[in-house]
Amino acid sequence: MTTPHDAATGTYAPLDDGRPAVRFTRTYDHPIEHVWRYVTDPGELAHWFPSKVEIDLRPDGAIRFYSDPNTPESTGRVIAVDAPRHLSFSWGGDELRFDLEALGEGRTRFTLTNVLEAADTAARNAAGWEVCLDALDAADRGRPLTGPDTGASDRWKTHYEAYLAAGVPSGARVPGMDEA
Repeated sequence: MTTPHDAATGTYAPLDDGRPAVRFTRTYDHPIEHVWRYVTDPGELAHWFPSKVEIDLRPDGAIRFYSDPNTPESTGRVIAVDAPRHLSFSWGGDELRFDLEALGEGRTRFTLTNVLEAADTAARNAAGWEVCLDALDAADRGRPLTGPDTGASDRWKTHYEAYLAAGVPSGARVPGMDEA
């Protein structure tokens, strides 16, 4: 299903294998090699990804995620790399897939797919990716936001409410809102 609200640019749909996923697409006015750095260079990721990242960019390479106030330090594994077109890796129980497509004239289609461990995380994660991608879009334009915050910020809440209104599965714990 496509979410109709302006604050919800992603889609929620199960993959062919039945796993739930949220997907986002953006187009950047840069060659594919430039956009590839957005998803592989720790300095570029720092502008928009919710955690700091150290990555061994090869199949089965380790990824370290740290300095995220909402998530403890953890590690993942690179699942696949096809530079500069595809990167996928595990993060917690989820899988993140980045697919880049050269569109010609120095433009690139960027697609982020978050394959979810549990469907009830869809609205929460989608709202978080909206905030992160807002930060990426701003950094791409040379006007970085104050930094991605995937907790219960006002920006996040606006996106979350849009996904709830669209009927995207919810119910998972939300850092900053569901603290005991």
